[in-house]
Amino acid sequence: MLKTRIGILALAISAHAIPAFSQSAVNRDEFYWLGEINKATTVINTEEGLLDKSLAPRIASGIVKVLEDGNRPGGKRPSTVITFEPLLIQAAGVEVTLLHAGRSSQDMHATYRAAILRDHLLSLADQLNKTSRSLVSLAEKHANTIVPNYTNGVAAQPNSLGHYLLGHAAGLERDAQRIREAYARIDRSPMGTTVLNGTSWPLNRARMADYLGFSAIVDNAYDAAQISSTEQPVEVGAIVTSIALHAGNFIEDVMTQYAQSRPWMLLQEGGSNTYVSSAMPQKRNPGLLNTTRRHASTAVTLAMGPVIQAHNITPGMGDAKEVKPNSEMVQSAIRVLQGWDKILNALVISPERALEELNSDWTASQELADVLMRKYKLPFRVGHHFASEIVDYAKANNIRPSEFPYAQAQRIYAEAVKGQGPAQLPMSEAEFRATLDPVAIVRHRATVGGPQPAEMERMLKAAKQTLAQQDAWIKEKRGRIDASLARLDRDFSKLAKSAN
Repeated sequence: MLKTRIGILALAISAHAIPAFSQSAVNRDEFYWLGEINKATTVINTEEGLLDKSLAPRIASGIVKVLEDGNRPGGKRPSTVITFEPLLIQAAGVEVTLLHAGRSSQDMHATYRAAILRDHLLSLADQLNKTSRSLVSLAEKHANTIVPNYTNGVAAQPNSLGHYLLGHAAGLERDAQRIREAYARIDRSPMGTTVLNGTSWPLNRARMADYLGFSAIVDNAYDAAQISSTEQPVEVGAIVTSIALHAGNFIEDVMTQYAQSRPWMLLQEGGSNTYVSSAMPQKRNPGLLNTTRRHASTAVTLAMGPVIQAHNITPGMGDAKEVKPNSEMVQSAIRVLQGWDKILNALVISPERALEELNSDWTASQELADVLMRKYKLPFRVGHHFASEIVDYAKANNIRPSEFPYAQAQRIYAEAVKGQGPAQLPMSEAEFRATLDPVAIVRHRATVGGPQPAEMERMLKAAKQTLAQQDAWIKEKRGRIDASLARLDRDFSKLAKSAN
């Protein structure tokens, strides 16, 4: 009878274990990871003599029943050790608690929290890369689109729109770096540390870590559940905050365009991008910008939670550790990035209108001071004063840069310099006008990392390589976890078969 039962069990595990427990079939929640921990404990402790081999079939049978029941629609999926264990006892008898040798809810809960947070970080990294790829693609498309950039909310200098977008992509790349760095600290197994100082049982912590897809163990047993488990959501919260702030910066830049009567950048109308005013027929409100900004504000709010909860508590308390709020915190950042991606794919850019705005204002005025210093050795502050006087005169008389009288420039120069440089404006009229050309200014930048064509080509290539490397990193980490869990299922199946 027992052999028949064992044979049926082995066949069931062999046929169903991997699909039932794979990432694609089951939500990797607390229940899932408690099941994986129990499976790994059964295999390791049986093979290493800590668990009587004769008990393995009944224990394995109980684990399978609890997991199969929990995977059914409406099935019980307890999230704590003390609520999971009664189901095991009911399925396999009290002997199943022999699995608890050298274990505690402290290290088991710390383990599934790290495993769940690890999965969420990979999802966040994946969406971050998708949004970054949209930024880089748009940057490549608009590498030669010249637009005004703003500082202090005021038009400041001409720039390549592609260069501006690559600047935002660089910020997200640092967020990707932060994810990889945090992941390395979270991808460590606390299992086998029990409460805070280990156990007299010679547990194989390294093998347990490997089965659960962790790259290493948390070395110090006190650190495992008392210190690092609390700091992990705080560190992830800092990443979420950074992403939300980057998104908010970009959104506000686009939002200011809607205050203009003739924007050079706005959202494609319709769908979920914009909506009409209930009272004012002319208005097309940027709903997608508003929604994504609201998501960013929510993300910042949620990211503050672990910091506040972890503040002024004794080590090991669970205040900041709970899976649900920390999962929602990461999900909030994913929503922000998804919204940002939609914005990038909904933008309508008018290069003609952007250039018109540049040529109607004096965003190229600094170039006058730069050229006078670089070519004619005029001290920058003197040249800056000259350029400032030009702008004051032009605004007072409503003169556009392309229309400024060269004779007036000569007069203003002579009055501004007053013996601090060449007596007459050394620029010819042709050079004076070329210096105020925003397209030429961008094209002739010489700074490494600037918007000139050669540097744009270099930075676009580097950005694409970075995205490819990040994709490979995500794939490698997911692959490691999936392969480890698949190996655990195979070995768990073999254990049942060998008992037959």
